[in-house]
Amino acid sequence: MASAAEQLAANINFGAFAKATELKKRLWFTLGALIVYRLGTYIPLPGINGAAFANIFANQSGGILGMFNMFAGGAVERMSIFALNIMPYISASIIIQLMTAVAPSLETLKKEGESGRKRLNQYTRYLTVALALVQSYGLAVGLEGMNAQGGQVVIHPGWFFRISTVITMVGGTMFLMWLGEQITSRGVGNGISLIIFAGIVAAFPRAFAHLLELGRTGAMSGWFILLLLVMAVVVIMGIVFFERAQRRLIVQYPKRQMGNRQYGGESSHLPLKLNTSGVIPPIFASSLLLLPLTAVGFAGGQGPGWLTALTTHVAHGTPLYMLLYAALIIFFCFFYTAIVFNPTETAENLKKYGGFIPGIRPGKNTSDYLDYVLTRLTVIGAAYLTVVCLLPELLIARYGALFYFGGTSLLIMVTVTMDTVAQIHSHLLAHQYEGLIKKAKLRGRRG
Repeated sequence: MASAAEQLAANINFGAFAKATELKKRLWFTLGALIVYRLGTYIPLPGINGAAFANIFANQSGGILGMFNMFAGGAVERMSIFALNIMPYISASIIIQLMTAVAPSLETLKKEGESGRKRLNQYTRYLTVALALVQSYGLAVGLEGMNAQGGQVVIHPGWFFRISTVITMVGGTMFLMWLGEQITSRGVGNGISLIIFAGIVAAFPRAFAHLLELGRTGAMSGWFILLLLVMAVVVIMGIVFFERAQRRLIVQYPKRQMGNRQYGGESSHLPLKLNTSGVIPPIFASSLLLLPLTAVGFAGGQGPGWLTALTTHVAHGTPLYMLLYAALIIFFCFFYTAIVFNPTETAENLKKYGGFIPGIRPGKNTSDYLDYVLTRLTVIGAAYLTVVCLLPELLIARYGALFYFGGTSLLIMVTVTMDTVAQIHSHLLAHQYEGLIKKAKLRGRRG
């Protein structure tokens, strides 16, 4: 067994990849689906004056539109049929996930296994359609009220434009949701995450070229650009380390006598991630902070005085913005972790199956211990997320550096890459095991 395991580990290489035909088909399917998505981001929404909207977007790129445009791979900037991107589906998934913690009926479905998961997925799809309808109609009405130097954004305002916009954008979101599910089932990696990943990565060449142009014109020194690149590599390494970090609690199962045989007496691990909340806290925090700035921008600076004053104090780089950003990230880290991980339920499940943590009594003591460990881990995880997300903001405020890939986008890029590579590795392992089994059968027949 040891020699077989060593041979298996040694054979996980490019030669094994070349022989894994099923994996190659999945990779080609994933690549083709992402190309279709990228082509769709260049199909403009009917009835839009592109030049006028480009002028307006240039003034609003620092608000929430800029963040959505980053996730959508430039689709908002071009106002394409995929302008809503997959964000309604992500919002619906988060809402359903939060509702399972407060609605007993949804919590029961969650515990029913595969059938309950299918029902929850169906509810998520329905909610996605509802959110996309509301968002697309609001966007259509907002576009009709926009005017710029290039003229009116909507060429022919009216109900026909609103209805056509709602149908087009809802259809685009549903198509991306279906495309993401196809990637998950027939490709490699999580389809929804890969769609967002492709949108973020698509902006990298232009951002990198702009950074080099700043160095060429002397607007930014070459040493500072080199420092930024080195810092980006260090941040990515830090993200990989913290995202992979986990606390493994030993769980012991007692021995059981059944007839003449003895079962149990084994030990396993209960892994608790350092960052249980993932990228949700930075997304929520940045969305809330950018809402006032976006509202003032849409109002053309004619909004209430208190709102204008608020946007002045919470603009990018201000001390209040940094403080609120950090506070919101920390709050959502603890809030979302409390939603997705229930220490009491976990302790009851361990007690139900006879498992216990050595030195800790089953039941309430185990629940309190899990809550204590998880709180300490969340403190470290919240500090890590805060540092990663505030570092780009500090660079922008202090040096005027155009650090395009902030903490949220870097987190998404690194975590999606790690998950996809892990799935590829799993496929290669499965292929290697199949090869070893076939060789063993052939040797058995010859013997």
